[in-house]
Amino acid sequence: MGNAELQSIHVHPVKAFRGVTPREAVVEPWGLAGDRRWALIDDGGKVVTQREQPRLALAAAEPVPGGGVLLSAPGQEPLTVAVPEPTATVPTHVFGTKVEAVSASDAAHDWCSGYLGADVRLVHMDDPATRRPVDPEYALPGETVSFADGYPLLVTTVASLDALNSLIAQGDDAAEGPLPMNRFRPNVVVAGTEAWAEDHWTRIAVGEVVFRVAKASGRCVVTTTDQDTAVRGREPLRTLARHRRVGTRLLFGQNLVALTPGTIRVGDPVRVLS
Repeated sequence: MGNAELQSIHVHPVKAFRGVTPREAVVEPWGLAGDRRWALIDDGGKVVTQREQPRLALAAAEPVPGGGVLLSAPGQEPLTVAVPEPTATVPTHVFGTKVEAVSASDAAHDWCSGYLGADVRLVHMDDPATRRPVDPEYALPGETVSFADGYPLLVTTVASLDALNSLIAQGDDAAEGPLPMNRFRPNVVVAGTEAWAEDHWTRIAVGEVVFRVAKASGRCVVTTTDQDTAVRGREPLRTLARHRRVGTRLLFGQNLVALTPGTIRVGDPVRVLS
């Protein structure tokens, strides 16, 4: 693979909100430290994402010391939310999986509900080591995940995005491209590979940290949402359906699970182990 390296790191403290791009991140068994430990739920306990609420793309969450988050959004005063005391938990449903989480402050609920104009609550995953197992069909025993869609980390490559944008440019919705990488909300972005090289990875090392590649990432309507305007289009799903369909899934990126602990840093070499 030559001189592949880690181009960027992306941490989303609150699921579906805009995140931060640190120069380095600690890798925990369930994902990058601080990534998607918070989520919104509706009055039935179902996790709310950009699928239902594209305006979440315009809301931002930054980590603060102690595990809390600073929330900001258009028309809203910023709000700092502390990690709630681990008292009673509330059942939270993440794509059909029931997970126990701890409810945040009333101020956080009012802020989030006010922004979306819908009754939602902010919840925190207090113990990611035990709360939510990875899909057993693709997991090793004991693997767990935060509020991420299904796996601890998502990797994408610059070359594959370039290839996808070339395909979009040839299609009916060429005016929608080129798309930026934030449409895919990855955790780690790798530069210096061939296009679609990640389809063939089973184990990689990013700096000192070894990951196994669990499965390709099937993409949803969130990828059609402009992360700067919250406006939806048809790309990249239209082009992925033509060129990257496997069964019912439209593929871009790979899901990762860390096999060793450590810290990853922008510029780290990325090696394919198998």
